[in-house]
Amino acid sequence: MRKYGESCVLEERLCTECGECDTCELNSSKICDSCCECLETSSDYLEIQIDDILINTEGEN
Repeated sequence: MRKYGESCVLEERLCTECGECDTCELNSSKICDSCCECLETSSDYLEIQIDDILINTEGEN
């Protein structure tokens, strides 16, 4: 769980300890327990789908 005042992992804001990042993606009434059921599996590897790549250009000259 993120701590109040740290950078939010879901939105561009500071953490307000809302708990949204700890919520299960398959069952919104459940706290994530790292069961990995939300990941598609194959016999050789696990995968996650990347929707976007964000590059931090802040502070570059």
